[in-house]
Amino acid sequence: MESSPDRRRNDALAWAEKAVGQRLDAVQAISSDASFRRYFRLRFGERSVVVMDAPPDREPIDRFIDVARRLAPVARVPEILAEDVERGFLLLEDLGDTPYHHALDEHNADRLFGMALDSLLEIQCGAATAGLPEYDAALLMRELDLFVDWFVRRHWQVEPSDAELDDWDHLCATLIRWALDQPRVFCHRDFMPRNLMVGDPRPGVLDFQDAVLGPISYDPVCLFRDAFLSWPEARVDGWLEDYRLKASERGLPVTDSAELWRRSCDLMGVQRHLKVIGIFARIRYRDGKPKYLEDHPRFFAYLKQAIARNPELTRLESLLEAWRGRAIQ
Repeated sequence: MESSPDRRRNDALAWAEKAVGQRLDAVQAISSDASFRRYFRLRFGERSVVVMDAPPDREPIDRFIDVARRLAPVARVPEILAEDVERGFLLLEDLGDTPYHHALDEHNADRLFGMALDSLLEIQCGAATAGLPEYDAALLMRELDLFVDWFVRRHWQVEPSDAELDDWDHLCATLIRWALDQPRVFCHRDFMPRNLMVGDPRPGVLDFQDAVLGPISYDPVCLFRDAFLSWPEARVDGWLEDYRLKASERGLPVTDSAELWRRSCDLMGVQRHLKVIGIFARIRYRDGKPKYLEDHPRFFAYLKQAIARNPELTRLESLLEAWRGRAIQ
């Protein structure tokens, strides 16, 4: 008997054949991300397309369709060629097979990141935001709680004391205040090299279904303080300052202070780093995908950098030292 994923795969391929009106020649599994979505590259003669399989009870595709339509006028996103919302199938334009994180190196990073920033600015300046969910205090706090619930309690097997939880709440309040005090723009929420496809003059943009109206620094921080690639701190600071200057030229509501911008990016980054560590732990223990958690030391390195130059984060340093000291490895 076929497993449910195999049945869904076969149903998706049969549906795609009918949508294209040709017999399928070849299938290649190209991605299964940290969600329950899967993607397959399909070849029909010389034509190549991608089918998304998103189980409706786990990953409804309505948000993907909505955000794709918002982005299509201003960014290079895959055109939706056919859709079956009820079953969770989408037939998409194929944007190629070279994601940024496979192409980036120290020699081409300025050029590729420059194109990515130009695309991000187009999105922030032109994408429709009416009706997008708000990146509000409640959502920011739920994301931060993932770190304590899944990494500290589940992975480290540490139960924080009441005093530590009070300190954690004070820290979270600080991070949330820094996030909410920033101007709000279209926020992709995962604008990182893994979700960008090499293209000229614009990269392809993927995995945008969780977009919100959120802090202006969030997506630039995602791009340069990534889950899978790390760059020297000074180079990241330079790229983030390049973004600030370009954003100002485009009329986006970015601060005139380079130092305030640097601090905003640092503290916004800390919120994201803690969230991602928690998500990686959840993916391991809830979803049975252990490989993501292997990258958590990268995020602790980002946290260490931010703590070293932002006095607001002294409390975070103390908490991490205390919890790590009691961790069951």
